[in-house]
Amino acid sequence: MGKFTTIFWDLDQTILDFAKSQDYALRYAFRQFGLETEAETVSLYAAINDTYWKRMERGEITKDEVLRGRFVTLFERMGIVDIQPETFGDIYQDALGDVFFFQDEADKLIMQLKERGFCQYIVTNGVNKTQAKKVRLSGLDQMVDGVFVSELIGYPKPRKEYFDACFEQLAGITREECILVGDSITSDMQGGINAGIAVCWYNPDRQSNCSGLAIDYEIQDLHELMPILDYAAWDARRLV
Repeated sequence: MGKFTTIFWDLDQTILDFAKSQDYALRYAFRQFGLETEAETVSLYAAINDTYWKRMERGEITKDEVLRGRFVTLFERMGIVDIQPETFGDIYQDALGDVFFFQDEADKLIMQLKERGFCQYIVTNGVNKTQAKKVRLSGLDQMVDGVFVSELIGYPKPRKEYFDACFEQLAGITREECILVGDSITSDMQGGINAGIAVCWYNPDRQSNCSGLAIDYEIQDLHELMPILDYAAWDARRLV
């Protein structure tokens, strides 16, 4: 096959459009309390949520603190005092797993890669219950070879220990033949670099890389991964 035989996929905002699911879940949760949600509220929550997850990636807080704290902060900013963050969070989290939206027809791409013999695994920091539901409802459980959820492993991306634990379960697969595809520089790209594997930044919005990280590949559409894999295979054969 060539250089790469195994693909690690980030799930949210890479394979699946997390922003759409987040919008749905937040609006649904607020409706359960008789409140309608403005676009500004969704944007505010998205920014708060992102900040909390990045703090977890840096090891500053735990996942439990993320799941509660983001709504504590949101309600403080909105002046809401009569909704319990834990209750709201449970409703939101359940709703988050009820819908899925593929990015760039990712399901078709994953099936094409499966037919070509690539091993494919999902690597995610998301909540296990929610991710398991989304993977099942979307049919991804029938497309990929496995799912590694940080909640079960005990370490989040981008920690090297997270990827070490993944490789302990992947007998016979070397890091040289793996590539990680994801949208987050701090979680996915940094994680792949920490793990010693190639990384491909999914960057549909053409953001600037201000991280200083040396990223191997960059794509704006997931299907651009295919020629990267083809070239790597050709280059590997050429050097034999």
